[in-house]
Amino acid sequence: MKKSKSLLIVVAIVIVLVIAGISSYNGLVSSETSVDNKFSAIDVQLQRRAELIPNLVSTVKGYAAHEKEVLTAISDARARLAGAGTPEQKAQADADLTSALSRLLVIVENYPNLKADAQFTRLMDELSGTENRIAVARKDYNDAVSNYNVKIRRFPAAIFAGMFGFEKKPFFTAKEGADTAPEVKF
Repeated sequence: MKKSKSLLIVVAIVIVLVIAGISSYNGLVSSETSVDNKFSAIDVQLQRRAELIPNLVSTVKGYAAHEKEVLTAISDARARLAGAGTPEQKAQADADLTSALSRLLVIVENYPNLKADAQFTRLMDELSGTENRIAVARKDYNDAVSNYNVKIRRFPAAIFAGMFGFEKKPFFTAKEGADTAPEVKF
């Protein structure tokens, strides 16, 4: 009788641990999938911006043909963004592209006819909307990463995270100095 009671307690503990393990594993999978989904949303918006840029550059070229350095910087940054694979690479390429676009906007101030151009205005509105979407997607991604990283470090999920290879995810961070306006010299 005593032996069967002890066996019953051991079986109950094993069942509780198995259920906790399954629940933790499924929660980790859900959180990791959410992080991947949010990163994909950033990717979609970065791609949208990258597709708008050639049209913007073409429009500006007609007015500011001698501003080749900035237009080249935009094209190069766009190419780096397209080739980036990791969140860190995408964040760096995004920061470079944002900086190049900021320099372009400074140049645009010197061309009043360009600012009045309907196609340029439409493209700038599209780009502005895309920049807002990118900011929201970055925030959503970082929130999901934060939740995931906390989850894989909490007990008892930390045990299962280690066992099943769930690793910390990187945040999408701005490049140092991205909060300062670029200097454009003529």
